[in-house]
Amino acid sequence: MKIVTVIQARISSTRLPGKVLLPILGQPLLIRMVERVMKANLIGTLVIATSTNSEDDQIEELCERANLKCYRGHLTDLLDRHYQVAKIYNADAIVKIPSDCPLIDHHIIDRVIRYYIDNEDLDYVSNLHPATYPDGNDVEIFSFQSLEHAWRDATKDFEREHTTPFMWEHNDSFNIGNVEWETGLDMSTSLRFTIDYEEDYIFIKKVFEELYPVNPDFGLNDILRLLEQKPEIIEINHKFAGTYWYDKHLDQLKNIDEYKNKKTNNSNNG
Repeated sequence: MKIVTVIQARISSTRLPGKVLLPILGQPLLIRMVERVMKANLIGTLVIATSTNSEDDQIEELCERANLKCYRGHLTDLLDRHYQVAKIYNADAIVKIPSDCPLIDHHIIDRVIRYYIDNEDLDYVSNLHPATYPDGNDVEIFSFQSLEHAWRDATKDFEREHTTPFMWEHNDSFNIGNVEWETGLDMSTSLRFTIDYEEDYIFIKKVFEELYPVNPDFGLNDILRLLEQKPEIIEINHKFAGTYWYDKHLDQLKNIDEYKNKKTNNSNNG
């Protein structure tokens, strides 16, 4: 099976422009994330997928300096970006990881991919439906046939922009699998390791500064121990915990009931 892992990245983030180039211990955030993703054993070929917009020349130049494969495509049609990468690299399966997950644990990446490999009847596997890991450990993998199906038939803007909603929303056409955190815990709405806001960047930078000098290969358990020892770090971006792009489309999405319930419970508890 030929696996191609795609990290989508662009400069024009609406909430925190240029976030993928923000410095983390002397390197752009995107490079720090790539370092972590490349520790996974099952990712196959890694490709950075950015847009053809001129401002994303910086990402292509960064990839050239770091000797990373780079594809440039449509700015907002991420579904097409993934499809074109899959065709170019003759992928049997495609792993989707967003560039806003610089603290992602490579063991989690391998766990999701292994689950897909071991269950040949599945078309799509993620650790997001329902999510249980702390937000920012997002991994999705799907067959080329599934990607082509979605690329051909998805028509809604958010289905094109977010690549995979067509698959998990049409679970009558796709066999869907999910990997839950093996601890049985659910911290998907209480801990936030992703980056959309300035506070997220400050949080992520602090985690790297605390852990990377001691162990560049630090993982989820190391982060959890740090946050237990220094709970004040959690507060840096805690007000954004439990917020996702889904929030704007809850009336259109039918297969994220678990997420809707979490939102309702969090609201009631708040």
